[in-house]
Amino acid sequence: MDKNQAIGLGLIAVLILMYSIFFMDGPAPQAAEPAITTTTGAAAGKDSTAAATPLNDSIATAQRASQLGEFASLATGTNQQVVLENEVVRVTLGSQGGKVEEVLLKDYKTWDQKPLILFDTESSQQVFSFQTASGKTVRLSDLNFQPSGVASATVDNAPAKKVTFTAQVAPGQVIEQVYVLRDLSYEVDYQLYFRGMDQLVAQKPITLTWTDELKRLEQDIKQNRNHSTVNYLTVEGDFDKLSASATDPEIEKLEEPVKWVANKQNFFTAAIIAQNRFENVEVESSFRPEDTLQVKTLKSKLDIPIQDALSGKANFTYFFGPNDYDVLKNVTDDFDQNLELGWGIFAYVNKLLIIPAFDFLEDFIGNYGIIIILLVLYIKLILSPLTYKSYVSMAKMKVLKPEIDAIKEKNEGDMQKTQAETMALYSKMGVNPMSGCIPMLLQIPILFAMFNFFPNSIELRQEPFLWAHDLSTYDVFAKLPFTIPFYGNHVSMFTLLMTASTILYTWSNNQVSTVQGPMKFYSYLMPVIFMFVLNSFPAGLSFYYFVSNIVTFGQQALIRYFVDDQKIRKNLDDYHEKNKGKEPKGGFQKRLQDAMKAAAEQESKRKKGGK
Repeated sequence: MDKNQAIGLGLIAVLILMYSIFFMDGPAPQAAEPAITTTTGAAAGKDSTAAATPLNDSIATAQRASQLGEFASLATGTNQQVVLENEVVRVTLGSQGGKVEEVLLKDYKTWDQKPLILFDTESSQQVFSFQTASGKTVRLSDLNFQPSGVASATVDNAPAKKVTFTAQVAPGQVIEQVYVLRDLSYEVDYQLYFRGMDQLVAQKPITLTWTDELKRLEQDIKQNRNHSTVNYLTVEGDFDKLSASATDPEIEKLEEPVKWVANKQNFFTAAIIAQNRFENVEVESSFRPEDTLQVKTLKSKLDIPIQDALSGKANFTYFFGPNDYDVLKNVTDDFDQNLELGWGIFAYVNKLLIIPAFDFLEDFIGNYGIIIILLVLYIKLILSPLTYKSYVSMAKMKVLKPEIDAIKEKNEGDMQKTQAETMALYSKMGVNPMSGCIPMLLQIPILFAMFNFFPNSIELRQEPFLWAHDLSTYDVFAKLPFTIPFYGNHVSMFTLLMTASTILYTWSNNQVSTVQGPMKFYSYLMPVIFMFVLNSFPAGLSFYYFVSNIVTFGQQALIRYFVDDQKIRKNLDDYHEKNKGKEPKGGFQKRLQDAMKAAAEQESKRKKGGK
């Protein structure tokens, strides 16, 4: 192209541009419809900013029709969007594929206060595909369905809304997709029915491929990643999941059929539940550490028996909602395990002790900081008998400290003999050293239950208290200009308060404890270590432990006021006089004493033999 041709083409381009700006009419406005909107079939499921020329559109349609074979007549049409909604969720469905296009949770916002869209076609793709008798692979998303419009329905005596998408392949041969949304529910019932298509489809399963690129919904993306994974339940009732904390891609092929599969995030879950079962299930999880907008990519591949669709038994339930225990426990078997409450006894402590108390307080109090304070008082009241017993046990050992020090001095360097004589002293004076440990051990399930409750409690999400804007994540009292290893680049004031109160509580314990030497040093070191560990944990958890320490410190001060060391010493001396000359009673303490005595004797013989 020479210079003159380039100038000429440039002038033509400018004239065309000027003409389009000043003389072309804009698109005519369309009348809004309350429940159904329409877009071109060629643009359905694609970026709305991309304009398709008639030629390209025709070529794409022809190619799609060729691939669909007997279903070619369903390749064209307009995408009509139908909205099902209730008080808590809005579900947008599209006739191009008869699929879910968007799910909006009405009662929640993202961390940056935008509408919380849990599912959309940009980040989450569900593809149902099946084989035809002629060997072609057909995807439902390539077919255009006709929506029936929203109709009222009743499901389990509850009001509901229903819409049916129909694709007629030939007379008597129809694909139906039915969606039903009940009032006040996060569940969408879904049925896939192949009517009269026994001769048209191959006897091979329908495959659902679900790729879910989890969008960032929380401020702390690291915490969100560590709580996001694929959960599933087998038809035998075995719950399992991919590792949420894995840094490498996770892929697992399941041998057993599966009842449900859930893409679980920190506070929200999108899942599909089969009335019958899924077969040949494969689940996958991966993420890019450098990506700050996408949490993880979760992928599931599920087979649906073709006979289920042909006989009207391909019934499913979608769940798009919060990880709220009261909601999840009513969905289906073991679905509440999408809320991380800990394993074994820790989960039962949360379900039977913590959550009912929290829900009760929530009904009357709107400030969640106050609720946490009252929750601490409730737990401390339950544990107060154990706290009292533990303190009295430590006080008994404290009054025996002069005798214990004498034993250590007499047997300097011989730890086994010192321990044996110390246990003999305890037995003679009627002191059980384990009685101070057992109450503490019984409190451990509650301690660990809280580690699971606060980071996963959606009730605390975006709830402010004092300087913390969100009790479900860490509070930032001050931002550091640099990152401290194992600590972070921020200062959590609640964590500092928890550390200071733990040191105070430890000091109070050491006033009545016989712990000496390195163990005493470590008792002060542990709170400092936890300061680093918990700096990025939820503010609600740190605040709970801070209040708990203060209340415990107050409890001990009150107990100390009423417990008289001289009276305890007198009781021990009375016990000794009363049982002088008697053999110690049996039980764990007696067996422990005998074992220590035998070990001390054996060590003494070994030393003599060595000499």
